[in-house]
Amino acid sequence: MYDEKLDRPDERVEVAPVRAGEELDWDALERYLRATVTDADGAFEVLQFPNGSANLTYRVALGEQMLVVRRPPFGQVAPKAHDMEREHRVLAGLHPVYPRAPRAVAFCGDTSVIGAPFLVSEYRRGVVVWDRVPDTMPADAGHQLGIAAVEALADLHAVDPAAAGLERLGRPEGYLERQVGGWTQRWQAVTTYDGPTATDAVADELASTLPVQGPAAVVHNDFKLDNCQFAPDDPTRVTSVFDWDMATLGDPLTDLGTLLNYWPDPAVVSILPGVDELGLPSKEEVVAAYGARLGRDLSGGDLAWYEAFGYWKTAVILQQLYARFVRGETSDPRMAGRGAHVTALSEHALHLLKTI
Repeated sequence: MYDEKLDRPDERVEVAPVRAGEELDWDALERYLRATVTDADGAFEVLQFPNGSANLTYRVALGEQMLVVRRPPFGQVAPKAHDMEREHRVLAGLHPVYPRAPRAVAFCGDTSVIGAPFLVSEYRRGVVVWDRVPDTMPADAGHQLGIAAVEALADLHAVDPAAAGLERLGRPEGYLERQVGGWTQRWQAVTTYDGPTATDAVADELASTLPVQGPAAVVHNDFKLDNCQFAPDDPTRVTSVFDWDMATLGDPLTDLGTLLNYWPDPAVVSILPGVDELGLPSKEEVVAAYGARLGRDLSGGDLAWYEAFGYWKTAVILQQLYARFVRGETSDPRMAGRGAHVTALSEHALHLLKTI
């Protein structure tokens, strides 16, 4: 049974003591950081960012210096997923031309240090919006928060990949076909259902109705409100965007479709408890703001395909998280309920595809 309280605690904290079972070799990590990072003096302390769902992310203090350390989750990892080397490359390239990307500090591919490749980046102070407007902002700031997030996404898609040194990050040609094929394989690897499902039906329908792909851009691949960090007292300013391990070059409308699938919609139960109460702009306003920022006309019917793709991809991700819980690869109790929305999201994706 899905327990919403596990995903919507009374008070979300930014960092917390490390969750049982998600400890790393702290001595080895400390030795690596002191040998690699400049000004790595002072006491070594670790706390965990507890609100993410997959990659294990920690705030490490070396005296006054704060760093973020990210590694893939324990256990079975889907091919090309949770790629810390890719995230480091993306941050290193984007930071100078898209300052919302945190500065990359180091990448360690030596799995003997903490058991997996890991990324080190700068730590930034700010607020992440989950299920309520932060107390540091006006209570009615939801609309501004939403528009700011959309504009941050549009600004990413306006980046020239060559200016960031990322022109070879991916292969834009055939991107949509590969995305559908790759996520279909991931679904088949983690499904616990007997017989055909709505998720299988969406995969078939997406593959048979691929839109004509637009100009390539740097694609985040998991862009959503809670992957944005805001200035504490300014709901119009996104200061950071997180979680770049799936970034590539491809059709930017997949990012917009992903964002829309996390947005409030009376036609489907949100997978983000509380998001309906934030006062965010409507989906129509989101699309209009995105198009206006880029000077792009999005009045055609293809956008429903991208939104359906977003719902379907999220359904697969939720099933992956649930499968990790079933296999005993995580001690996070929230993962027990991740499979509860899979069918509803897939059925909504089918509904959207019928509108094309």
